[in-house]
Amino acid sequence: MIKTPSFPLFILLLLCSCSSNSQETKDKVTLLFVGDLMQHQGQIDAARTPQGYDYSACFKLVKDEIDSADIAIGNLEVTLGGKPYKGYPQFSAPDEFLYAIRDAGFDVLLTANNHCLDRGQKGLERTIAKLDSLGIPYAGTYQNNQIKNVRYPLILEKKGIRIALLNYTYGTNGFKTTGSNVVNYIDKAAISRDIELARAQKVDVIIACMHWGEEYKQIPSSAQKEMAMWLIKQGVNHVIGSHPHVVQPIVVQTDSLSQQKNVIAYSLGNYISNMSAPNTDGGLMLKLELTKDSITYLSNSAYSLIWVGRPILTREKNHKLIPVRNIPPTLPMEARNRLIIFTKSTEKLFNKHNHGISEYNF
Repeated sequence: MIKTPSFPLFILLLLCSCSSNSQETKDKVTLLFVGDLMQHQGQIDAARTPQGYDYSACFKLVKDEIDSADIAIGNLEVTLGGKPYKGYPQFSAPDEFLYAIRDAGFDVLLTANNHCLDRGQKGLERTIAKLDSLGIPYAGTYQNNQIKNVRYPLILEKKGIRIALLNYTYGTNGFKTTGSNVVNYIDKAAISRDIELARAQKVDVIIACMHWGEEYKQIPSSAQKEMAMWLIKQGVNHVIGSHPHVVQPIVVQTDSLSQQKNVIAYSLGNYISNMSAPNTDGGLMLKLELTKDSITYLSNSAYSLIWVGRPILTREKNHKLIPVRNIPPTLPMEARNRLIIFTKSTEKLFNKHNHGISEYNF
């Protein structure tokens, strides 16, 4: 996990590698991406305590893995709009949920998604204020264009590698921005300008995080595929998707001219939620390793499957993220069976449609 300073012209995420000056130590960065960080009413109710809300148990089994990444990035698909705290369809999560996300090791959050305007101007601005108060960099929504012009594209620097993070959403459930608020919508002209802005800041890698696709569909739409190819042609190196609430395939392709590898992860699925429909009760942790030599390139990529144990199945008080290859021996049989169903369904999908990427366990 990286401690982040206040916001200058760009965000610097720095870690001193004083113990070694070797090329291997200095010039390798691991990025960890996860899917939707959600708060349905069942999660809010489960986390309630006499003193407030406690989400620490949710991340207990994955915290060390998140913490071990140089930069861990999640999709914050709720507002922090204040009371009354509500789940679907217009989310406002307790502030304690954000504290738990930070304490789990997340360094950066994405805020452009179809729920970012659930609580209107107050919700968008309060969410940003809470992120700012904790020093958590974000991309996707802004109080106004003046602030966006300073903070976006989000530039992350680690071990000498400069990464531009872009974030866009297909829509906001029919809600419109009010006042001077800004939401990054998927628009090719705007994205092209942002890519040029990123290049002007001498970045090594550009990553586009896209909130897109059709809900509950395991196969990406033709529109997703077309947009992914367009992004790569414009100079984006890797594309990370969210929104369908189910996992979609991951493709690692190699450019025929540069031989550079590009990761396209169409949907990481839900990371933590209260969803129970088939394939919605789990998601992915996607790890990218970037290496800088004379050029910066993708030196490794892998994914790990995560399942959400809901209290009704685990017989515990709170929701819990469980790595599917490291099942707790105390997990009740009903929960174990549901985890296996999610795992086998995802394995079947990936065996048929994934290309150039493997699974890792922790």
